[in-house]
Amino acid sequence: MSLRPEAEPFHAEGGPIGAVLCHGLTGMPGSLRAWGEALAAAGLTVRIPRLPGHGTRWQDANKVSWQDWYAALERAFDDVRSRCERTFVMGLSMGGTVALRLAEERGADVAGVVVVNPSLFTTRKDAKLLPVVRFLVPSFPPVGNDIKKPDTVEPAYDRLPVKAAYQLSRLWKLTNAELDKLTQPLLVITSRDDHVVEPENSTRLMDGAASTNKRQIVLENSFHVATMDNDLPLIIDETLKFVHGR
Repeated sequence: MSLRPEAEPFHAEGGPIGAVLCHGLTGMPGSLRAWGEALAAAGLTVRIPRLPGHGTRWQDANKVSWQDWYAALERAFDDVRSRCERTFVMGLSMGGTVALRLAEERGADVAGVVVVNPSLFTTRKDAKLLPVVRFLVPSFPPVGNDIKKPDTVEPAYDRLPVKAAYQLSRLWKLTNAELDKLTQPLLVITSRDDHVVEPENSTRLMDGAASTNKRQIVLENSFHVATMDNDLPLIIDETLKFVHGR
């Protein structure tokens, strides 16, 4: 199994505040690297794990379950938590879904949650067919590289693995059912123009989360992969304010 360079996990040792970042479906740690590097430069302890089935061939993503993704994030979280006083989970797209599920499950262990264009459902009509189509068709056209910034390319698969998409739909069901378990401070960052995840996903999260400290920021100059787009400086700035309680 040969990994693309952008698929290498990211590790940075820092101070007593930790952040674990989770990439999205068909993506790689490279899509979050600039965000993670900026947090590390500000003194945080940072991890960006590579989710199983990612960073190699799209076919590999059809061989894993959402529980495999969750376990990878939880391992990275427990590693950081063993070193830090407070540990936050963060994620882009499906990575946001996995981060939200971790926060639901781990409660007070999680100091707070930052999600960028989190995924909780889709209005795509073909998604309703996933339980059957996953046995008939191995992949759909790609969902990666929705970036407004010129000459910027997301490291992602060039196909959407159908069985992996079905696994995400199963994770949606569980995560949506327990949004009332989200009591941690919550920062939701949403691109106004997103061609992959409908912005209404963020609305559902803001409405459903039980957090008393929750805030949404709307990005005006980025598409779905906002962590590689024009508004990255704003994401970094708002994340640092959030983790420092400002």
